[in-house]
Amino acid sequence: MAVGLRHFTARAGNGSGEPILDTDNGEELVHVQPSVSVAVGDRAPESPGTLYITTRQVIWLSELDREKGYAVYFLSLSLHAVSRDPEAYPSPCIYTQIETEADEVEDESEDSDSECSEVLDLSKIREIRFIPSDANQLDTLFQVFCECAELNPEPIEEGEEEGHNWIFSADQLEDEAGAGDDVEWHFSQNPTNTIGHSNGHHDLASSVLELQINDQRFEDAEEMEQDSDTGHHHQSQHLQD
Repeated sequence: MAVGLRHFTARAGNGSGEPILDTDNGEELVHVQPSVSVAVGDRAPESPGTLYITTRQVIWLSELDREKGYAVYFLSLSLHAVSRDPEAYPSPCIYTQIETEADEVEDESEDSDSECSEVLDLSKIREIRFIPSDANQLDTLFQVFCECAELNPEPIEEGEEEGHNWIFSADQLEDEAGAGDDVEWHFSQNPTNTIGHSNGHHDLASSVLELQINDQRFEDAEEMEQDSDTGHHHQSQHLQD
């Protein structure tokens, strides 16, 4: 399976229809969203096209140029999120981060050259934005992204423990936080955060979890301190009496 963003031109109907999927291996079309522009890396958005979300990948096909299209497998998406902050990007969009084959930190000038040159080197593209003409569709698109990402869990390599693709709900956090000091060893499976959905290593999610857990412990410590102060106060009164 190809890693990272790739060109996609396989269309049904003599190249004018929907993308040709790997139906023999169970790939199914889940959602179609017309009038979606795509911004690859730091480039300006392409002319609107149609976004196809399948059980395995995200495909964008241009409406004007039948030879232009992009696709990325969900296993190559390390993060996807809704972006509505105009300071982050002018248009509301679905922001995604992409894992590449090398996935190494390269010189910024090289990345810039590859993204701005006439020949786009997709192997170096690490982010892409999907910009629907109707911003009200963002929540629906995000939900579909999440559902399909969960159908494609990250393969567990030999020697690794299960647990990279976990999602934690607020209720689970509260239940586990009350279990004691060993809470970090008893998380149940289920991976998301309030900012977006991340596949792979969840540094951001872990930070959020750690913060909430530490907050709970801080509250427990305050309660213990208050109980202790109350006990000393009662003891002091008893001695005075």
